[in-house]
Amino acid sequence: MIAILVLAAGASSRMRGGDKLREQIDGESLLRLMCKRALAADLGPVLVTLPSADHPRLAELAELQVQPVFVDDASEGMAASIRAGVAALPPGLSGVMILPADMPDLTTQDLRTLAHVTPQGRIGRGASGAKPGHPVLFPDALFPDLQKISGDQGARPVIAAHHARLDLVPLPDRHALTDLDTPEAWADWRALR
Repeated sequence: MIAILVLAAGASSRMRGGDKLREQIDGESLLRLMCKRALAADLGPVLVTLPSADHPRLAELAELQVQPVFVDDASEGMAASIRAGVAALPPGLSGVMILPADMPDLTTQDLRTLAHVTPQGRIGRGASGAKPGHPVLFPDALFPDLQKISGDQGARPVIAAHHARLDLVPLPDRHALTDLDTPEAWADWRALR
């Protein structure tokens, strides 16, 4: 069993006052949609990092069977979210899939594909063609490494240190790469739907 760790503690700083994770897609927020896809993958527990217990994003998780994880030092960047999320994982997991919440093209099937194709003990990383992207599945042996990362480069140092264990897993189209960080990116993405 693996956990899915949905990263949702970022500041949306490039949205110029908006919150990318509360943008609406087909009548629900991106954050809620991504959590529902993670739950539907039925791989194990779903944890969601948030900046604080009083953040408006918490309301998007109402009635979903997810575990919020509050990240006190979220301003540090993605590493703080990963550290907090990994620290909150229940025992007995074989791995954790790290899923940035701002990637609306990733589907439930993509998450299942990554989980089922990645051999035990390997790092599985979603890719579009030869270009690596998200999500990334880490085996439990690397949980201690994930709890030592810092800064805003996420888990890149862990992937680099264990590159021999890395498998790229092709996902459809640009699913592994599409992230929506700016109002312009949102407008372009909506225009193509």
